[in-house]
Amino acid sequence: MIFSGEIHPFRLPVPSLWIDLLQKVKALGFNACSFYVDWALLEGKPGEFRADGVFDLQPFFDAATKAGIYLIARPGPYINAEVSGGGFPGWLQRNRGSLRTVAPDFLNATDFYMSNIAKIIAQNQITNGGPIILIQPENEYTNAEPFIPFPDGSYMEYVMKQSRDAGVVVPFISNDASAAGHNAPGTGEGEVDIYGHDGYPLGFDCAHPTVWPANNLPTTYRSLHLKQSPTTPYSIVEFQGGSFDPWGGWGFDQCSELVNHEFERVFYKNNYAAGVTIYNLYMIFGGTNWGNLGHPGGYTSYDYGSVIKEDRTVTREKYSELKLQATFLVSSPGYLTATPGNSSTSIYSDNPDITVTPVLGNTTDDASFFIVRHTNYSSFASTQYRLKLPTSKGTLTVPQLNQSLSLNGRDSKVVVTDYDIQGSKLLYSTADVFTHVKQENHTVLILYAGAGENNEFAIQGSTGGEVKKISGGTSFQATSSNSSDYITVNWTASSEGYILQIGSGLYVYLLDRNTAYNYWATDIANTTSKLIINGPYLVRSASIDADELHIKADFNATTKVEILGVPETVSKLFINGKETPTETAGLAKVANVSITAPSFTVPKLSDLDWKYIDSLPEITTGFDDSAWPSADKTSTDNTYQYLRTPVSTYASDYGFHTGVLVYRGHFNATGYETTFALWQSGGTGFAASIWVDDYLLSSYGGNPANESFQGKYDVTGPGFKAGTEHVFTVVVENMGLNEDHGFDEEKAPRGILGWRLATSKATNTPISWKLTGNLGGEDYLDRARGPLNEGGLFAERQGFHLPGTPTADWESHSPLEGIGAPGVGFYSATFDLNLPSAEWDIPLSFSFTNNTATSGIYRAQLYVNGWQYGKIASNIGPQTVFPVPEGILNYNGSNYVGISLWALEAGGAKIPALELVAGVPVWTSRETVELVESPPYNKREGAY
Repeated sequence: MIFSGEIHPFRLPVPSLWIDLLQKVKALGFNACSFYVDWALLEGKPGEFRADGVFDLQPFFDAATKAGIYLIARPGPYINAEVSGGGFPGWLQRNRGSLRTVAPDFLNATDFYMSNIAKIIAQNQITNGGPIILIQPENEYTNAEPFIPFPDGSYMEYVMKQSRDAGVVVPFISNDASAAGHNAPGTGEGEVDIYGHDGYPLGFDCAHPTVWPANNLPTTYRSLHLKQSPTTPYSIVEFQGGSFDPWGGWGFDQCSELVNHEFERVFYKNNYAAGVTIYNLYMIFGGTNWGNLGHPGGYTSYDYGSVIKEDRTVTREKYSELKLQATFLVSSPGYLTATPGNSSTSIYSDNPDITVTPVLGNTTDDASFFIVRHTNYSSFASTQYRLKLPTSKGTLTVPQLNQSLSLNGRDSKVVVTDYDIQGSKLLYSTADVFTHVKQENHTVLILYAGAGENNEFAIQGSTGGEVKKISGGTSFQATSSNSSDYITVNWTASSEGYILQIGSGLYVYLLDRNTAYNYWATDIANTTSKLIINGPYLVRSASIDADELHIKADFNATTKVEILGVPETVSKLFINGKETPTETAGLAKVANVSITAPSFTVPKLSDLDWKYIDSLPEITTGFDDSAWPSADKTSTDNTYQYLRTPVSTYASDYGFHTGVLVYRGHFNATGYETTFALWQSGGTGFAASIWVDDYLLSSYGGNPANESFQGKYDVTGPGFKAGTEHVFTVVVENMGLNEDHGFDEEKAPRGILGWRLATSKATNTPISWKLTGNLGGEDYLDRARGPLNEGGLFAERQGFHLPGTPTADWESHSPLEGIGAPGVGFYSATFDLNLPSAEWDIPLSFSFTNNTATSGIYRAQLYVNGWQYGKIASNIGPQTVFPVPEGILNYNGSNYVGISLWALEAGGAKIPALELVAGVPVWTSRETVELVESPPYNKREGAY
C-alpha cells in the first residue's frame, strides 16, 4: 500500500527542516509523500527557470531518501493548491490562448518550465536511484468551458509527452476532482497509467466544525472503481486531511476540529472498506503562504487544520489517531489481497443502526476485515450491537462472553478475522489492531479500544491455550471453546490496560485508545526487525551499533520510556546520543528520560528601538514619478476582461503580478470636474485607497465575497481650478491571482480596470496613468526570496524590508503608536536571539493584538529578515498569530523585523500590541537547522 501525505516544500522555505517533516510522516507509519511544484515561483519571467536556493528541490528529494519516504511528484503545469494563479505565473495573463487547452500559445508557454522540471524529476525517479515513484500530469482536469473539447485527450497527451521527453519513465497517475473517470486507462488518447481522484466529503465549512452533512459519506467508491478503472490499484490521490479557510474565516483550529480524529476514524476507515491502496491525504503539513504566494481565497497561514501543525508540532489528536490506522495497515498485508464487498445493516450486525462493510479474504483461511460504523454516520449515539462474523471456524456470533458490543458516536472499527500474527491466528477481534511484531522468541500483539468499551478477541493456534495476566486490572475474562482449539478473551478498555500471556510465546497488550496513542512501531535500521516504543512525543529512528541501541526521539516532558523488542545482544541504550540507564520490566527495557525546560528569554517587541519612515511619499506635493512605468498599452492580450479604457491599466500587462500595486493618475483640471468613478480589482478581501493630491478621497476596506469594487466619488470638494495639475494616487492590494478551474479565471486582471473623471459639461477629463508593483516586475531583484515576496510599496521598492537597512536617520517611532492620518508607514527594528536550538525545537510566533475599535482599520505586512511572513487585515481577519520558522529567524544571532502599516481611515491606525511568543520547547533529535540565504540591503540602482 502507498500511504502518503501532502507536503509542499515551497510552503516551508527552510530546506534543512524538510527532513523533520518527512521523519514525522514516516513516524506515522506512512511510506510516501506527495508534493506540488509551483511554476510561478520557478519561472517568474518567461524563459528564466530558477530552481536554486530555497526553490531547489534536490534537498527535498535527498531528505525523502534519507527518511525512507517515496515521493509522488505533481509538477503541473497547473496545480491549484490554493496558490496564486493555481501555480500559473502571472505573465500567463498575457497569453491569448485558453489555459489548460491545446491552444498553441498556451502549450508553447508551458514547454520551457515542463522540460526543466520534468528533467529534475526524471533524475530523481526510482529507476535512477531516487525516491520518486509516480508522477501526476496536470491536476484535477475535470472541468472546462462548454465550447472547449473536454476532456481533451490530446491535451493530456501533450502534458505527459513533456515528461516522457525529459526522461520520466515512472507511471502517470491522475487526480480527477471528482470520481468521473476522466482519462482513465482504456479511455484512449490521454489515458494515464493509474486513475485516481479527489475526495473532500465534509467540504470546507469551518464555521460549523461539529456538523457532518447528511449523505456525504462516500459509499460508491468501490462500484465506481470497478466501472472506471478495475485493472489499476484503487487510488485516492487527494482525500481530505483538513480544510482551507478564507479571509474572514474562522481560523485553522476550527478547521482542525471539523476534520478531526473522529473524521479520520469514520471517513478513512470507510475508504479502507472501498479497498483504497494508493492513498494520499491533503494536507499532512500545510505550512505558510509566505511572500504573497497564496491565492485570494486564503490568508498567510496554510495550516489547513492538518495533522502536523504550521509550526511543525504534532500535538493534535488526529496525528495520533492516524498513526494507529497507518501502523495497522503496515502490519496487515492481507488487506492488500482482500476483496471489498457490499455494506449491509443486517448480514453482519443484529442492529440496523450499525452498518458493516466486509473486505473479504480470498479463502476462509485468509484475513478478512469488517469496517463497522453507524448507519447514520454522523450519529453521536452509543449503539449496542452483536456481530455475525464468517471465520475459518464457521460463522460466529460475537461477543461470545458478553451481551453486546458498543460503538460510540462518530467512531468506526476495523474488526479482523483469521488475521495472521507472526504464525499464530487471531480468529477475530472486535477491538482495533495497532500492530504485532516478532521479537526474539515471542510475539507481541497490541489491541486498543475506546475507554470503557467492552471488546472480545479469540486466538487460535499452537499457543497452549493458557491465559495469564501479567499486569492490569480484573475486568477481563477468558475461556476456551468447546473444541478447545481457540481461546476467547473478553475485556473492557481502561487507562490501566492489561498485558496477557497466552501460551508460551504470545503477549497481548490490551489498551484504551488514549494509551495506545503513546506507542510507536519503529524500524530498526538495516534490519527487518521493529521496536515498539511507548512514551516519547515522537520517535524518529532506531539503530543498533554493536551492543548499543540508538534511538532518536523527541520529548516535551519527563517521560518513562518502555521499549519492546530489544535484542539480547544489546546492553546499552543511547537516546539522542546520550547513554541512558535502563532496567528490565517484563518484556520491556525501561528508561526514565528527565526533561527540564531550558531557560531562555525572547525580546519584548514593544521595547525595541523601532524606526519609522513614510512608505507612501507618493501623496506628497512634488513627488517625482518620472521613472515609473507608464500605462501606455492601447490594447491587452488578456482575454478574460476586454478593455474599456483608452489604455490598459491591468497590472500584469506591465509585469506586476504580486503584492500591493500603486497607481499615479495625472490630469489637468478643467474646473468642471464633478465625479471620479473607479473600478478596482485585487481579489477577494482586497483593500484600496484613493487620494487626490494629498487628500484621502476614499478607502475600500474589503470584503471576503468581492474580488473587485466599483465606486463613484464626488470631487467638487477639492475645487479644481481650470488649468491646474493634479494627481490621483491609488493603492490597490493584490491578494493573488485566481485559481483556474478550467475557465481561464487565472486571467482575471488586478489593479485598475476602468475609470472616468466626469465633468458637468458631459465630457471626461483625460487621465495619464503610471503604475508600479514590485521593483523590476518580472525582472525581480531579490533572487533568493523569489518573484512573489515583494510588492509595490515605497519601502519594498527601496528594499527597506531587508536586513541591514540603514535606519539611523529614520524617525524613532513604534507601530504600537501608529500613524495619525491615512497613509502607509514602515517600521523596522532589530533584536537578538540566543536560544538552545541545537537540542531544543522551540516554535516562535509573532502575535498581533487586533481591536479595530481602538486601532482603526488597517492592512499590515510582517517582514522577518526580508521574508514576508504575515499579512494582516484588521477588519476582516482571522489571523493574528504568525509562526516563523527557525532558519528564517536566526535563533542565535541578530534578526531584522519590518512592518508596513497601511491606515485606511482618516484617523490613522496603530497595532495595539505585538509580541514574540515561544511555544513549548521540545528536546529534539532533529537534524541541525541551517539559516537560509537572506541577502541584506544594498542600495537598489534605479529604485524609485
